[in-house]
Amino acid sequence: MTPPTPAPPRPEAHGSITQVAGIEVGHFTDTRRPTGCTVIIARGGAVAGVDVRGAAPGTRETDLLHPSNLVQQIHAITLAGGSAWGLDTAGGVMQWLEENGVGLPVHYGLVPIIPAAVLFDLPVGNPSIRPNAAAGYAACVAASHNPPDEGNVGAGAGALVGKIFGIDRAMKGGIGSASVTVNGVTIGAIVACNALGDVVDPATGKVIAGARTAANDLSLLDGRQALLAGYTPTPVLAGTNTTLGVVATDAILTKVQAHRLAQVAHDGLARSINPVHTMADGDTMFAMGTGKSGKTLGMTTLATAAAEVTARAVVRAIRAARGITQGNVNWPAACDLNQPD
Repeated sequence: MTPPTPAPPRPEAHGSITQVAGIEVGHFTDTRRPTGCTVIIARGGAVAGVDVRGAAPGTRETDLLHPSNLVQQIHAITLAGGSAWGLDTAGGVMQWLEENGVGLPVHYGLVPIIPAAVLFDLPVGNPSIRPNAAAGYAACVAASHNPPDEGNVGAGAGALVGKIFGIDRAMKGGIGSASVTVNGVTIGAIVACNALGDVVDPATGKVIAGARTAANDLSLLDGRQALLAGYTPTPVLAGTNTTLGVVATDAILTKVQAHRLAQVAHDGLARSINPVHTMADGDTMFAMGTGKSGKTLGMTTLATAAAEVTARAVVRAIRAARGITQGNVNWPAACDLNQPD
């Protein structure tokens, strides 16, 4: 009789994207209102890809990431609040990288390659306050290999979730990170969650933050069940939501493989956000490969890990978020619901 195969050990519980060799992360959070930006830096360059599933994205320099296009490496990715205004943050990141000798060598100097994506957080506080080039520069100054702060910081500072039945019934979103290491290769993710839909913990299948039953209530409605029961969602402007993220690995990747990792990272969003990829979201996932481990890892394992850490990063963003009040509107966080972890 053959003995049963022992169950594989569970991977590490948390981790962060900065455990990927060659990756640094920095936040800038504007103290005048909840908004900000987050920069993910690869000083040595990284092969990269991107996949946009939301119908209302706000992006910069994403076309060059297509596998058929010329540029083979990028030097940073910027995630920002402020809607389209927030794309200005990439200019400050370019300036900082050039000053620090990072970029694509051309005959006339260095050109840092920085794709960027933005989310819509203008309803939270004074909408005339948006992240700009100075904010992007400050995020670079703050960048390090330390585990990044989570919750109400950086690109997640003004994020909300569960707006599908009205923003007054929404809850606080945020930014989170997670990683796993498999056979000496690390895969990590950082996600700023500003979704129209609810956030679900895949480990339990339970909604942990999202649309509430009423503006002043701390009870969750469960948006998926409500939609299927015939509830009518509140009309929203296109692009007024959006979840942004980056998956990074120190595995050796081709540009085609990086493109594929960005695609499968959306599986992690689909596990943890419902509904996701809506007409009012600009959901965008990037992938980066630094190659610092000197190893390759099969795409099946890499893809599985990419989706897993993306889902975990979403949950961590929501668990780390804290409730805020702006004017007469209060947006509680998951921790205010007194739900079991």
